[in-house]
Amino acid sequence: MPARNYDYLVVDVFTETPFEGNPLAVFPDATGLGDAEMQTLARELNLSESSFVFPPERPEATARLRMFTPQVEVPFAGHPTIGTAFALVRLGRIPQGTPGFVLDERIGPVPVRLESSEPFLAWLRTPPIVFGPAFDGAACAAALGLEPSDLLEGAPAQAVSAGNPFLYVALGSEEAVDRAALDARAIERVAPGLGATGVFVFAVRPDGAYSRMFAPMSGVFEDPATGSATGPLAAYLVEYGLCARREGLRLVSEQGVKMRRRSLVHALLHFTGDALDHVEVGGSAVEVIRGSVSLT
Repeated sequence: MPARNYDYLVVDVFTETPFEGNPLAVFPDATGLGDAEMQTLARELNLSESSFVFPPERPEATARLRMFTPQVEVPFAGHPTIGTAFALVRLGRIPQGTPGFVLDERIGPVPVRLESSEPFLAWLRTPPIVFGPAFDGAACAAALGLEPSDLLEGAPAQAVSAGNPFLYVALGSEEAVDRAALDARAIERVAPGLGATGVFVFAVRPDGAYSRMFAPMSGVFEDPATGSATGPLAAYLVEYGLCARREGLRLVSEQGVKMRRRSLVHALLHFTGDALDHVEVGGSAVEVIRGSVSLT
């Protein structure tokens, strides 16, 4: 059987600086790859996620996108959506001047809005945000190697989801965020299943948050930037009075600093009256590598 060759790009997402942000492998033409092959390639490249582009199945979509961590497929993720949008623009698959397009993802159609091409800046509309159960804050702190006194008073440890549920643990200082060290077995006892999608710890800032995200059960010990967690983060900040309720409010989550992969994930909040209607999550990207892989 002849070898099948697949080109790919590695792009750093949520940064304008190469070798910062969150790296992503993008296979811009994945036609012919099976589920097991995509999972094998994601495991081989060992980035927090790899994305695979197929022809669209929805008439309104430009492309169909599947995303894999080294261990599992995920229905939606922010940095693969923004990174794949960047790759499609750079490869000329999106015509110059296009204001936006739709990516067909496992969670459904995800609108992408292009603000600029140079420097690149794109926004995705976060899927509907759902608040889940709250958990024992002291037990969550212990699973992070922290004390109850490190928690932000009045802010519960709670699951919030925009397709992928994350456990949000608000801390009282950036120093406490840097000290956090997740015990995967301990968090599984406190909040079963959330160690697979992610534990998001943060300290509130006037313009957003200083953040870290751990997902050890998905093969991602720590993620440099988590777009799919940023929409729910913004909703959490609104819900508990940690930011203003103002149409067009722009927040930024600074993530990955402890890993030396500083990322800036932007959130744009849209309200209907006093209620949060939806959140756009945006950021930049840069290309760092082009490669090819042969499969037999």
